Amino acid sequence: MTTLPKQLIRIDIVSDVVCPWCIIGFKQLEKALITAEVSADIIWHPFELNPQMAAQGENLREHTAAKYGTTPEGSVEARANITAMGQELGFEFNYADDMRMYNTFLAHQLLHWAGTIGLQHKLKMELFSSFFTRRLDISTLDVLTAAAGDIGLDTKEASDILADGRFAEDVRSEEQFWIDRGVTGVPAMVINQRHLVTGAQGVENFISVIEQLKEEA
Repeated sequence: MTTLPKQLIRIDIVSDVVCPWCIIGFKQLEKALITAEVSADIIWHPFELNPQMAAQGENLREHTAAKYGTTPEGSVEARANITAMGQELGFEFNYADDMRMYNTFLAHQLLHWAGTIGLQHKLKMELFSSFFTRRLDISTLDVLTAAAGDIGLDTKEASDILADGRFAEDVRSEEQFWIDRGVTGVPAMVINQRHLVTGAQGVENFISVIEQLKEEA
């Protein structure tokens, strides 16, 4: 019996690696794709939640309180909720009171380079884990270079790219491209360059969108 190949769709995801809903949303999408028996070409695009963040970063709890008005009690509840959702989806959140928020401009430059050699998705997953699971400062050259090496990228080239900023303008241009198209928050997922899905919609909702696309094909 001949097995038919899975249908392939394109999914562009605008996200930041310090956004918990971005990894949750992706993991939900990933489960939906498996359930719907559809393969996807995933292309990640840059978005900075905190483009003006100082080099030393900010305490995460203080940052969310100042930016979103989150109370200490609300922060505890939100972190517990996110951690439980991550566990259900196979991703480990490891929050701590001293965890900090960082600028991600360098991380997006590294991801841009990884995309030119077919390792962008793998690096994206590594950076999510670096920040949320291992609580590393992903704004630093040392951490980013190590992450690149961990997935098989050349660490010397990674270091040179981050030091000379050769992809900085490309990242700025791509960020502006999505902002000009109305993206103001992440995750923003564009499926087959037609259907926009925002936020972590849940596995069942993603399945519904994918099944609709299969009917349209």
